[in-house]
Parts: sequence; C-alpha cells; structure tokens
Amino acid sequence: MTEYTIVIEDAGANFSAYVLGLDGCIATGQTVEEVEFNMRETIEFHLEGMRLHGDDLPSHMPIVKTVQVAS
Repeated sequence: MTEYTIVIEDAGANFSAYVLGLDGCIATGQTVEEVEFNMRETIEFHLEGMRLHGDDLPSHMPIVKTVQVAS
C-alpha cells in the first residue's frame, strides 16, 4: 500500500482535489468526505492506466512542508 498526499480546495459550489506526484489526477465532490472517497478511486484508476500504458509508477513522492509568513 502506498500513501499519496492530496490537496482539497473549496471550489465554491463543491470541493476539488488533486494528488501531488500524479499529474492530471483530479477529483471533485460535494463534501470533503466525498472528494476524498472519489480521489481514492481516481488514484487507483490513474495508476491502472499508467500500468496498462507501460508507464513507470512514481518511485518517489514530493516533500510537503508548510511555512509561516507574516500576514
């Protein structure tokens, strides 16, 4: 099992998400829970497509950090 980092954003009428390290892998949902569920399915589908096309699966994931700045 591999962990993927997803970013969920409020898109106004719904929520949208993308996964770091898997370009083009996106999902939407009416709630945070729904978009998280949809993203799991989307990642599995995306990886299956990569395998079928003979693409290499990501061997390393991005480093994610937060920084503080004065606001």
